[in-house]
Amino acid sequence: MKLFSRNIAIAILVLLLIATLYPVVTGQLQPKETFALSDVVSEIRTGNVTSIMISGDDLAIRLKDGSERASKKESEAGLTETLKNYGVTDAMLESIAITVEGPSGFLFWAGAVLPFLLPFVLVIFFFWLISRQVKQANVQAFTFGKSRARVISPDSKKNRITFGDVAGADEAKQELSEIVDFLKSPKKFHAIGARIPKGVLLMGAPGTGKTLLARAVAGEAGVPFFHMSASEFVEMFVGVGASRVRDLFKMAKRSAPAIIFIDEIDAIGRHRGAGLGGGHDEREQTLNQILVELDGFEPHESVIVMAATNRPDVLDPALLRPGRFDRRVVIDLPDLKAREAILAIHGRGKPMSEKADLHEIAQRTPGFSGADLQNLMNEGAILAARENRKLIEQNDLLVSIEKVMLGPERKSHILSPEEKKISAYHEAGHALVAATLPEADPVHKVSIVSRGRAAGYTLKLPVEDRHLYSKKHFLAELAVALGGYASEEVVFNELTTGASNDLKTATAIARDLVTRYGMSEKIGPVSLDEPHEMVFLGRELGMERTYSEKMAEAVDSEVARFMKNAYQTALDILKEKREALEAIAKHLIEKETIEREEFAKLMGSFGIQATRGASAA
Repeated sequence: MKLFSRNIAIAILVLLLIATLYPVVTGQLQPKETFALSDVVSEIRTGNVTSIMISGDDLAIRLKDGSERASKKESEAGLTETLKNYGVTDAMLESIAITVEGPSGFLFWAGAVLPFLLPFVLVIFFFWLISRQVKQANVQAFTFGKSRARVISPDSKKNRITFGDVAGADEAKQELSEIVDFLKSPKKFHAIGARIPKGVLLMGAPGTGKTLLARAVAGEAGVPFFHMSASEFVEMFVGVGASRVRDLFKMAKRSAPAIIFIDEIDAIGRHRGAGLGGGHDEREQTLNQILVELDGFEPHESVIVMAATNRPDVLDPALLRPGRFDRRVVIDLPDLKAREAILAIHGRGKPMSEKADLHEIAQRTPGFSGADLQNLMNEGAILAARENRKLIEQNDLLVSIEKVMLGPERKSHILSPEEKKISAYHEAGHALVAATLPEADPVHKVSIVSRGRAAGYTLKLPVEDRHLYSKKHFLAELAVALGGYASEEVVFNELTTGASNDLKTATAIARDLVTRYGMSEKIGPVSLDEPHEMVFLGRELGMERTYSEKMAEAVDSEVARFMKNAYQTALDILKEKREALEAIAKHLIEKETIEREEFAKLMGSFGIQATRGASAA
C-alpha cells in the first residue's frame, strides 16, 4: 500500500511538471505588456513603432525606446488591411519594419501532438511503476526464507577489529586465540588428530564485550564474519527460521574458513518443551535446525560458530553438549587494570587534558562494564563540548561517573528548607556509620543534590576489587544502609519515605545472608534460595518453596534479627557521635556536597579515621 501511494504521488508530480513546462516550451510565459489594437494604431500614428513581427494572430511590437509590447490582430484579415480600416496610411507604415514569422516544426508538432500523446504516456508510466512493484514483491517472496546475516569482509579496514582493540578479558582472548590459530592453519591441528571446537559460547554480563571479542577473532584470523541476531531467524510463518538457518550455514560453508556469530542466542536456544501453553513450535523448529547444522559439519570444513548470551542458564542442554557449543568462554566484568586499559582505548581520538588521570577514574568505577566505561568517556566529551572547551578535563570524567551510575543532575528538583534538612541528616547518617565501621567501604562523596530518582546519595568506594565478602562486611553494609533511617529517628524523632530504598536494599542483604551464604547461626549452612520452577518463561512465573513453613518462619525471624541488630548498631554510633553527625549535616546544608578529601579531614577533627577508597556502593 505504501509503494502504491508513492507511485501515485510520482505520477502526479510528473503531470504537474509537464503542465508547468509546456507553456514555457510554447512561449506563453514570456513577460510582455499587452496592447489593445487601438493602442497599437495610436503608437503608429505618433511614429513610436519601429517594427512589428507577425506570428499567426500574435503581434510583437517594438517601440523606439527598445521596449516590446504584445497584441493580437483580427484572424480573418491581414495586418495591413486591419490597420487601414483604423485609418493608418501607407506613409505611416513606410518607416515600420513588418515581418511575418511562421511557427517552428518542433513547436508546431509539440502543440499538435502533446495534448493527445501525454495522457497515453502517463498511463504507460503508471502501469510500469505498478509492474515494477509487483516484480519486487515476487522477488521478496522468493527470498523470504534467505538468511539476512550481515557480513564483514576481512578486507574491510573500517569494520575490522583485532585483539588490540579489546582491553581486558585476557583469559577469554587466550581461549579464543586457539580458534584464530585453527582458522589460520587448520592442517597443524588435523595432522595431530586434534578437533577444534565447532561452537564457542561467549557468556558474560551485558556490556562486557562478547560481540566485540567475536569480531576480534574474525579480524585476527582474517576470515569473513557472518553476524546475525537470534531473533532475526524467527518469523510468524512456519519454517522460515529453519530455512534461514540452512541458508546462513550454506553461505558460511561457501566462504570457509569463516565465522558465524549468533547474538543473544537465548532468544531461540531456550529449553524445548517448556513455556506457557507448550512452547513455541516455530522457535523450537529453528533451534532443531541449528542443532542439526552444528552436528552436521564435516571435519574439513573450517567454519566456527560463535554465540553470545547473558542467560546461559536458560539454554537447551542439547545445545551445550560436546560436539556443538562445547567450549564456553566466560567474560567477567573488568578489574582495575582492565578498566584503565579500556578507558585508554575509548579515549583514543579524544583530546584529553594532561591532568586527566585514567587510573583514578578506573579506581572509582568498580563494577563498570566495558560499555559503561565507553559511555563514561562519551559523557565526559559531551560535557566538555557543551561548555565550549577543547580538552576533556578530569572533572568532566568524575561528573560522568555519577551521571552513569545515578543519572543526570536534577537541577529543577528543588527541595524545600525542611526537606533539605531531612535529606542532609539522612545522608550524614549513612556517611558517619560508614566512616566509623572499618569493615564498610570508605566514603567517596556525600551529596544532597538530586540525581535520577534519589534526593541525595552517599557514594562508598572499596580500596580494591573484591571477589570474596565476609560476614563482617555484610553486617557493616547493613548498618550503613540503615544509617539514614536511624539518623531521622535520632534527630527528628520521626520517619519519612526517604528510607524506602534503603530498607529494600538492607532486607535483600539480610535475606541473602540467611538463604544464600549460610551465615546465620540459627539456620546453619543451608542454601534455601533455589526456587522450583513451575512455569518457565525466561524467568520464573511462579515459585514453589522447597522448604517447610517452619523453616520459612525461621528464615523470616533471622532476617528480622539481622535488620534489628544493624539498626541498633547504626543508632548507637549516631548517638555516640552526634557532634560529628551535626557537623556533616550542617556542611551539606551549606554546600550540598562533600568530597572525599574534605570528608576525611572533617572526620579527622572528631578522631574518626575515614579511609581512602575507590568504588560506588
